[in-house]
Amino acid sequence: MSMEHPTSPALIRIPVRIVVLVAVLPVRMAWDALTATGRLLDRTLLRPAGRGLEWLWRKALAPAGRGLVWLLGAVLVWPWVALWRYVVVPVARYGVAVPAVWLYRTLLRPAGRGLLRGLAVAGEGLGWFLPRLGRAVFVWPWVGLWRYVVVPVARYGIAVPAVWLYRRVLSPLGTGCLFLLEKLLLVPFVALFRYVLVPLLRYGVAVPALWLGRHVLTPLGRGLGRCFRQAGRGLGWFLPRLGRALFVWPWAGLWRYVVAPVARYGIAVPAVWLWTRVLVPVGREVRDALALCWRVAGFVSRAVGRGLKWLAWNLLGRPLVRVWQGLRWCGRHLVARPLARAWRGLRWCGRHLVARPVALVWAAVVRPAGRWVRDGVWAPARRVAVEAGRAAKEALVSARATVREARRDAWRALVGAARPVEPREPEAARARTLGSTTNVSGAVPAPEISLRKRG
Repeated sequence: MSMEHPTSPALIRIPVRIVVLVAVLPVRMAWDALTATGRLLDRTLLRPAGRGLEWLWRKALAPAGRGLVWLLGAVLVWPWVALWRYVVVPVARYGVAVPAVWLYRTLLRPAGRGLLRGLAVAGEGLGWFLPRLGRAVFVWPWVGLWRYVVVPVARYGIAVPAVWLYRRVLSPLGTGCLFLLEKLLLVPFVALFRYVLVPLLRYGVAVPALWLGRHVLTPLGRGLGRCFRQAGRGLGWFLPRLGRALFVWPWAGLWRYVVAPVARYGIAVPAVWLWTRVLVPVGREVRDALALCWRVAGFVSRAVGRGLKWLAWNLLGRPLVRVWQGLRWCGRHLVARPLARAWRGLRWCGRHLVARPVALVWAAVVRPAGRWVRDGVWAPARRVAVEAGRAAKEALVSARATVREARRDAWRALVGAARPVEPREPEAARARTLGSTTNVSGAVPAPEISLRKRG
């Protein structure tokens, strides 16, 4: 059977193209109508609306937003920024942080170091005293009790009598008992086992059992093994063939002579013929007809669209264009220009009525007042604070010296005074002769080592 695609007759091609053209033409016309409507809306509505919104944003909303942001900053942000920069930060820095740092450096840190050193001295004293106290209270009594009471009592009251009792009484008694046990029990039991039980078990049980296994049971087992082996071989040859005859050959014959021919000549061959002779040509023609009819429907749709376009332009387009031109002229001369003039007037008013007065007030009132506060109030207060800090620093220095003297007195009271240094004669430096042969009278030549290296 040839599997090549045969040429389709015109009997299939022409009806298929007629049916496809009738079905595709409304779809193509609807598609072209939607496309033209979208383009018309884009040119006449969306683009002008976008341009108008862009112009409104650029000319009105963006400047108004910038002015509103400037106004909100001037009303809500700048006063708080000035308050933070010129009031809160200086007060926090020079009224809180600087005094706190100065108090920590000049008072708290020296006092803490002195307290820490006092606690360290007290800890060293307690570290020397408490271990000795603990040993005197908790260790030495128990050591004396163990050394002078428990050890002598255990050694001379328990261990020595126990060793004497073991060596003099228990060891001889155990040796005699072991001798009696061996002569009265072990020797008769060994003789009974060697001369009675072993011969009885050997010649009464083991020898007959070996003879029976060698001359009776072994030949019998070999014969039974050969019989079972031959029977197993026969069953191994017969049972597979019986299983094939019962479970394989009937189904194989049914598949080979019934199912396979029916499936091949009753289903596969007709299906292949139907696919090759009918479905493939019809599908190819439907594909070609769809492509051709889509192009033809496009030509028809364009012709209908051009006619409708000419009719709509002569009936509606020209009057609407004239109306739109009149509306645009009115909007430009009656709305846009007055709004531009009003915006320029508002900008002039804001510049001359708001910005300049605020700048004058800043230059004439706020800046002089700030300078007066800086020079007349803040600078004297700062000088007074500096002088007070210096006085407090001097007081803290004197207090630190007093605390140091008190600490030294406490250390001397706890540890004791330092050993006095015994006065001695200063060591005379030997005269240097720079290694020459002539020496100063009564002087020993010094080594050629510099004072810096000798330390």
